[in-house]
Amino acid sequence: MHQHDTDCTHDPAAGTPTIPAQPAGSVAERTPGQPEYPPDQPQYPPPTWVPGQYVPRPPSRLERIATAVWTKPAWLAPLAILGCVAAAFTYVLANDPTDQARDPLGPCAFKLVTGLDCPGCGGTRMVWYLLHGNLGEAARHHVVALIAVPFVVYAYVAWAAKRLFNVKIPPRRISGVVIGGYFGAWLAFSVLRNLPWEPFSYLFVS
Repeated sequence: MHQHDTDCTHDPAAGTPTIPAQPAGSVAERTPGQPEYPPDQPQYPPPTWVPGQYVPRPPSRLERIATAVWTKPAWLAPLAILGCVAAAFTYVLANDPTDQARDPLGPCAFKLVTGLDCPGCGGTRMVWYLLHGNLGEAARHHVVALIAVPFVVYAYVAWAAKRLFNVKIPPRRISGVVIGGYFGAWLAFSVLRNLPWEPFSYLFVS
């Protein structure tokens, strides 16, 4: 009689080979809620991987860096956003968009090709007038974007206060219908401002 390999033993009384119990944590004994592999032993695929089972792709180095910047320390993400906004405001103030001089970044490509205002045309001048306290001219150059400013500022302050100081400012819940209506109004504004008749022509940015 041939000798069996070490993976199974033969019980003469039973007449059938028996397979020894597998160690704890193996595929056969892993419960549905048990992790696929110990957290302190990251492997890919994990040692308990079963053919046909989905295994999430491990995060790349760039993804790990972005996650670390966004989550810790707590002040870094709010400071980064505030720095980007401050840089944009500095650029607008350093390059007056209302003086008819050529902007360092060049003209709007859509307007250069078509001669029409794009959905964002006038936004830079709106910011310029807003920073100088001229709400009338800010609204004339881009009233739809101006409407969104207080909501964006409030959302940022509420988020930063919770993240930095654990201070809960009641959030302003905006329904999907309102958001959809806002973007619909932006689309309508983008079309109407290019019509050559009063009062729509008043909103055209020269």
